[in-house]
Amino acid sequence: MSGLMSYLAGGGKSNEHTEQHLVAGDPAIMAMHGDAVLDHTTALEIAKSLDRPRKFFGVEVTRLAVQKGDDGVALRDAAGAVVKERVQADVWHCSLSLAAEEGQLTDEKWGQISTDFVDRMGFAGDDLGKANCRWVAVRHGLSKNGNDHVHIAVSLVREDGTKADVNNDYNRSQKISQELERDYGLQVYTQPEREYGERGIRPGARESANRRGQKEPDMHRLERAIRAAAVSSVDEGEFVRRMRQAGVLIRPRFAAGRDDVVAGYSVALRPEKGQPVIWHGGGKLARDLTLPELRKGWPDRPETATAAVQEWRATSKNPWRYTPANPGRETREPSPGLWTKYARELSALREKMRAVPASDRDAWARVARETSGAFAAWSQRVETTPGPLAEASRSLARSAHLRAHETKARPVAWASAAGNAMVLMQVAQTGKPTLALALVLRELEKLSRAVHDMHRAAGDASRASDVRNMMQHRLHTVSQQMPHIPDSGIGATVVQTLTAEQQQVRARMAAERGWADGTPLPAPLTKRAPDWATDGAPQRGRDDDRGR
Repeated sequence: MSGLMSYLAGGGKSNEHTEQHLVAGDPAIMAMHGDAVLDHTTALEIAKSLDRPRKFFGVEVTRLAVQKGDDGVALRDAAGAVVKERVQADVWHCSLSLAAEEGQLTDEKWGQISTDFVDRMGFAGDDLGKANCRWVAVRHGLSKNGNDHVHIAVSLVREDGTKADVNNDYNRSQKISQELERDYGLQVYTQPEREYGERGIRPGARESANRRGQKEPDMHRLERAIRAAAVSSVDEGEFVRRMRQAGVLIRPRFAAGRDDVVAGYSVALRPEKGQPVIWHGGGKLARDLTLPELRKGWPDRPETATAAVQEWRATSKNPWRYTPANPGRETREPSPGLWTKYARELSALREKMRAVPASDRDAWARVARETSGAFAAWSQRVETTPGPLAEASRSLARSAHLRAHETKARPVAWASAAGNAMVLMQVAQTGKPTLALALVLRELEKLSRAVHDMHRAAGDASRASDVRNMMQHRLHTVSQQMPHIPDSGIGATVVQTLTAEQQQVRARMAAERGWADGTPLPAPLTKRAPDWATDGAPQRGRDDDRGR
């Protein structure tokens, strides 16, 4: 607890902590320190008070944690099992944060929200029916991204020496956060049942990219390469060839005891001279990039499976010098007529999605994935460093990160963006943008707008805002570089004139641009009588050493 409170009272990792102070907490602590500046000395005094019940009763709260080496990889024993150890886990810490565009709340409002949050989590409260946990809520300026927020620190040993229940605390906290957003008139973000599980990036990965002068972590570069290759390919074998064509190392993970069944894969960027190769599993980059998920977008036929195994074997023999087993269409330049054909397919897909409800998460995730892949393919070809196309791809990819049980194989008759990704993968890196390219961009913009409207209809405010900002600030930059599409000729045949309803949607999108009184005297610490002493019958105990 002293370590956490010292951090909250300090300057932060980037000196973003300013005017550190309490906005809510245990009544005795608030009465003593509620009006004080939260300096290091005060923070240690508060930590001592928060930790008093645990030390008074001699209670230990622990959890099992995986042991890791200096490289961050889990350690294993001689039998190959992951090594775990018990660590102290008596401190519960979380932050409640607003998006930057929501502005800032008053200390009184944050105090009310924090108190309600702690009460609903079952840590404290007048109607709890249990002894309270000691806790505080700390506020200290905006985050690096401009988010107004508070930190909540809770001691998981109650004032009678019992342990707080933190079972399923993550899901409970998400549900309670949604309730508080509605109760306090805040912007309601993604519904718990509609969460999109995007993979996080470790701080060390970002720092490594910064040291090497890279604009983004390696994982983002690899994710974009996979999306471009996957959406551009009509089968698994072509996917392997396109990955190698993009200069990415890729290797298969064969099923146990087999060399003809591929269960997964990992990818890596070519390292600098003298540096080790760092491999990343597809599923570690994004939930929808595991091999089983990618296969849902390709036809399932014996001949394509056999051809894919041949390509996997070829790349596994020597990841550095790969020779395709059966070179395919990735070696040929697309004919000019394909641009018009694929633009029409995009238009047909957009029309089809008009009848798909926002609740059909699989269908919309598929559209987001394929549109993201098309932008990724375009970015791979024309952007030497991540630019607006890469950012557009990443924004749409966030709408595709569904869990495996929420997805299905793509229907055979499903119109897709795969053809467009293929031609965008082959677009010339130099020269003036063509009318055909402008047509494809317009259709991709419309699909992006459809994804935005879906999120908005479903109440996914955070995702809708992300897609809207991407279109206004990223795709607009690209559109300005494209030639004007005439009202007749190829433009009229491929892209229909906007209806009045669509014009209204476009105009609307352009326009959207406390604490409680207390006493300084802490509550007396008295141990709660065991259940069997009051109920007359023994009760089975519960192992509550899962605190964090």
